[in-house]
Amino acid sequence: MKKIVAILKPFKLEDATHALQELGVTGLTVSEVKGFGRQKGHTELYRGAEYVVDFLPKIRIEVAVTDGQAEKVAKALEEAAQTGRIGDGKIFVEPLEEVIRIRTGERGDAALS
Repeated sequence: MKKIVAILKPFKLEDATHALQELGVTGLTVSEVKGFGRQKGHTELYRGAEYVVDFLPKIRIEVAVTDGQAEKVAKALEEAAQTGRIGDGKIFVEPLEEVIRIRTGERGDAALS
């Protein structure tokens, strides 16, 4: 099993979730987060004063999938989130040791569906 974590621009959330639904992904977690990479933030003007915004708003999507789904899910997220500009985000694919469905006690791949 794998856990896929994608950090992307907020306006790409709908595209990403649609792409995951088309692959049959049944569950995901979405969080609003802030961060920066090579962008290093940006400068804004507020009431005549200029200030630096170090952390930019991003969306974090987490999804647990079987080993066989991992590559397809990562590719779908990449295509859905890509704008071609700096700050598009990152996708992390991590090994997932165990998944347990709390309601039934199912474990492993059976707990993912």
